[in-house]
This record gives sequence, structure tokens and C-alpha cells, in this order.
Amino acid sequence: MEAQGEVVQQGVVRDGRIFDRIRWRARRGLLENDLLLRKFLQDALEGLSAEDLQALDKLLLLSDNDLLDVLMGRKPVADVATATLVLRIQNA
Repeated sequence: MEAQGEVVQQGVVRDGRIFDRIRWRARRGLLENDLLLRKFLQDALEGLSAEDLQALDKLLLLSDNDLLDVLMGRKPVADVATATLVLRIQNA
């Protein structure tokens, strides 16, 4: 199935352009965010579902300080999909 330039196979996005864009947006001004995101992206990015990628995209819209607060568990997230993704990032 192809939609909006994304190739989805068995519920997982297979599009290098999307992965490159996420990797670029994940480069942050705070070293702590870089450290938390780097291993997760190396290990899990290309296996994320479309829903997970949307949650990650939403996280990456946050400012550096807000993102760090969310990843450190100091601020809650609005939905279950994003909360689940945050737990995966924390455990990476």
C-alpha cells in the first residue's frame, strides 16, 4: 500500500526519506535529548509502525526543554501512543 509517498508493509513504514527526516529532526540542542534519542533511533526507527512514527513526529515538535521533561518523566504526554513510545525511548 502506498500513501503520501510512504511505503507501508505489514503496518511498518519502509521509506528512507521519512527515516532521514526523523533523524535530522531528532538532532537537538540539548546533549541529554541527543543521548536519549540516539540509541532508540539506531535500534528501532526502521521498525516503527506508522502510528509510532506519528507519535515520534509529535514528540519532535516539542521544544528541547519540553522534550527533555517528557523523556525524563517530569511532564505527562497527551495520549497513550506517545506515552508508549516515550517508555520505549527511556528503555532503549
